[in-house]
Amino acid sequence: MQSRMLAFIDVAANLTDPMFQGIYNQVERHVPDLSTVLDRAREAGVFRILITAGSVEMAREAVELISESPSLFSTVGIHPTRCDVFGDAQSVSNMKQIQNLVDIASSAKGKVVAVGECGLDYDRTTFCDKGRQQIGFEYHFLLAEQLKLPILFHNRNTGGDFVKIVQKHRDRFENGVVHSFTGNKDELKQLLDLNLYVGINGCSLKTEENLSVVQKVPLERLVLETDCPYCEIRKTHAGYHWIQSHWKTVSHKKYETGSCVKGRTEPCHIRQVAEIVSKLHEVSIEQVAKQAFHNTMKIFFPEESANGIYDSLFETIRNHS
Repeated sequence: MQSRMLAFIDVAANLTDPMFQGIYNQVERHVPDLSTVLDRAREAGVFRILITAGSVEMAREAVELISESPSLFSTVGIHPTRCDVFGDAQSVSNMKQIQNLVDIASSAKGKVVAVGECGLDYDRTTFCDKGRQQIGFEYHFLLAEQLKLPILFHNRNTGGDFVKIVQKHRDRFENGVVHSFTGNKDELKQLLDLNLYVGINGCSLKTEENLSVVQKVPLERLVLETDCPYCEIRKTHAGYHWIQSHWKTVSHKKYETGSCVKGRTEPCHIRQVAEIVSKLHEVSIEQVAKQAFHNTMKIFFPEESANGIYDSLFETIRNHS
């Protein structure tokens, strides 16, 4: 399954999710297995993982987790559905939220590599209304400016509001990724016109329309992700038939050490995303992996040489084989 040597960076992984502690819907189903998940990721060629944080509390958890491994990095930010922690636009308490995130990032300098995930989600306004989401979103540009970091964006069904806000603040950050992209071709053009990168995962590959849009994403503006434990590529999804890599999978109720859990995506599944993208673009999976790797290094690790690292990974493997 994995005879090809490929290297990936998963730019959006929710590794603080309770599922990786064996807990599903607040019920413990199996032992914590995050270490096994990370081992499986390494075997699949996952070189680095960005843990997404969607609240101050999650950011603290993520920073604790990334301290345990040189391959783990994290973001700091407040997810749009959690922006009810922000007050009115000029509320003094808003700066407290930002300062908390600055302090967390400063405690793990070099390991916190992005602001986010932040943005707008109009599909889930029951958690936080549009107005409060917009207030919270705008404060993240100040955070990015202070930390001098790129932004990991969240954008769902925003009717142009997301683009307007990003346009307003575009000079305050250098690079950004709109992660888990599921928009149409017009929305894609708007993002590309803003010189943003596009994150592709299983949710980006569900329908034939999704696939036709992913075909239009220039490889030099594309990054790969899983958004695990979510965004599984299911058999009913339009891109599924192009998947070549599979892992033994069992129900969480019949957990087996060494097996993936049904319905729980892992960083290793980034290979499946790359396989589908390679078919859509009619190029080799090696080309997709290397270009996405280079893009990701440029965005989140600009001081390192992307090409040198990618090639040296395989040279190290050859020298020890």
